[in-house]
Amino acid sequence: MNIDINVLDESEKIIFALRSLYSRYGYERYRMGKFEEYDLYSRNKDFLVSDSVITFTDTNGKLMALKPDVTLSIIKNSKDTPDAVNKLYYNENVYRVSKGSNSFREIMQTGLECIGNVDENCIKEVLKLAAESMGEVTDECMLEVSNLEILSGLTDAVPASGDVKKSLIKCIREKNRHGIRKICSENDIDESLAEDLCELVSIYGRPDEIMDRLSSLCGKYGLETEADRLAQVVSVFDGTPVKGRVVIDFSEVSDMNYYNGIIFRGFISGVPDSVLSGGQYDRLMKKMGRRSKAIGFAVYLDKLHGLMNRRS
Repeated sequence: MNIDINVLDESEKIIFALRSLYSRYGYERYRMGKFEEYDLYSRNKDFLVSDSVITFTDTNGKLMALKPDVTLSIIKNSKDTPDAVNKLYYNENVYRVSKGSNSFREIMQTGLECIGNVDENCIKEVLKLAAESMGEVTDECMLEVSNLEILSGLTDAVPASGDVKKSLIKCIREKNRHGIRKICSENDIDESLAEDLCELVSIYGRPDEIMDRLSSLCGKYGLETEADRLAQVVSVFDGTPVKGRVVIDFSEVSDMNYYNGIIFRGFISGVPDSVLSGGQYDRLMKKMGRRSKAIGFAVYLDKLHGLMNRRS
């Protein structure tokens, strides 16, 4: 069947292009219902973009929710496949508070999940697809990549309480070196460790520009393997037009109760917030009783509305 792409609006064209992209890489479409038991979200509120959820009581008395997230539903309803790789993509509506309007909206979200025996090749493929997904929207895009194991390794070296470490991570997310030094000084944390945390914050740029600095820093804390792993993963972009649009940025921080390893966010020119986010979430899988590993990302189509309206 031939499709006249001219009858599609900008949003539909992007969705159609992304579906075609994921299908070419062997991802199968996953379909789901609009509702889930509210308990699924109440137990994982920190994982959600917003903890505001629309709820209602079903005819059987169960408290239900309009789906605010896709990943949790996929994990809950799919089989645990630790010895195989299950590659899924979705194109679903979610219901949550929109940052722009500060009110509940029905939002179209497209993304993919790679679940099961996830190895380095799977991670490379998902990263590559993240970059190509933004490329379907515009060439003026950037992918920021980090490795949470490096951040975790440095914060584990801090001899302080969990609250102090959370404050340090907040400063790292904000690239607040003054705040890092102040917290370390107030809690009698060695000055050299404070400077290493500041060095981690300042490491930002293309992989070939910053990898020597990163390896030197990681060597102090026995994290050479994690630095090498990050370098190997982003090497998937070597020799591609995307290479110059990929940067390492350790201010990319996700909730370490759920995420681990490689995480990333995508930005495009003309949109002030990230339009894509993803990463490895093995800890979430374990929390939900799964043996499988997982990595995935979502494209937030609602954040592209302004750009698409200007195009139209």
